[in-house]
Amino acid sequence: MKLHVVKKADALYLRLGNSNIVETEEVSPGVVLDYNESNEVVGVELLQLSKRSTNLNFSVLVFETV
Repeated sequence: MKLHVVKKADALYLRLGNSNIVETEEVSPGVVLDYNESNEVVGVELLQLSKRSTNLNFSVLVFETV
């Protein structure tokens, strides 16, 4: 799993696997899903991050498992 934050693009991309992306779909405004050949979600992109939360700090990311 890889997480990319692109400040310049105001976007976050979460890649869930290494399989090829064969389809991309915007499921909600600014929320894009990437699918592989088995129709599994392998990527999630969130656009316009600064509009989604006013308290974002791109220099600190916290990963939590429960």
